[in-house]
Amino acid sequence: MTDQSHLDEPTNFLYPFIDSEESDVEALLIDLQASAVAKAKQSAALRRSTLQSTADLVDEAAHEIARRFAAGGRLFAFGNGGSSTDAATLASLFAQPTTGQPLAAWSLTADEAVLTALSNDVGFDLVFARQLIARAGPLDIAVAMSTSGTSADLLLALREAHRRGMYTVGFAGYDGGDFVINPDVDVCLVVRSQSVHRIQEAQALLGYRLWSAVQALIGSATSDRATNRGVQ
Repeated sequence: MTDQSHLDEPTNFLYPFIDSEESDVEALLIDLQASAVAKAKQSAALRRSTLQSTADLVDEAAHEIARRFAAGGRLFAFGNGGSSTDAATLASLFAQPTTGQPLAAWSLTADEAVLTALSNDVGFDLVFARQLIARAGPLDIAVAMSTSGTSADLLLALREAHRRGMYTVGFAGYDGGDFVINPDVDVCLVVRSQSVHRIQEAQALLGYRLWSAVQALIGSATSDRATNRGVQ
């Protein structure tokens, strides 16, 4: 009987045309190249459509976030798995930009001691909510990044953030999940795709667009204040 075990590899969906017994190297390389090009085109098209569909929401969120930063607010970003690294990247972009004004921002997954202590002592579902209870105030901003928009720990954190008067932004994929219909989410930025990979690629660009819009608003406000001081 022919061994079919290779057909059950969990990563086969990424490159379904690859057979473990493939012997034509040139054909395989051609298939790999075609697959990579197709994925790049899909990603670029999704990012363009996502920026277009969320433009008004990004602008709305940017204005409120800039207003809160100007009033002394801080940004807390969080997520699970790959989304936790996207949240950390977004927080770092705000806090340590290569250009523009550094703004107070933190990733709630950055401190391993806090993360593991809360997970062990109170349960993982509360790992972000409890950090907001300890650190956040009514001028602050909460950014939850998710592909599904259904993670319990993120929803509980958003509920706590909303209860504390924070401004809440949700990043989600698919149809938005629970984020998109949740009164605890002030603005939900949805990447409408069924691919986790494409969703996270588009969310990374959305995060950059949000940061860029906030920086533009803060820079404009700073310039206006300087001009007014000069006139006086």
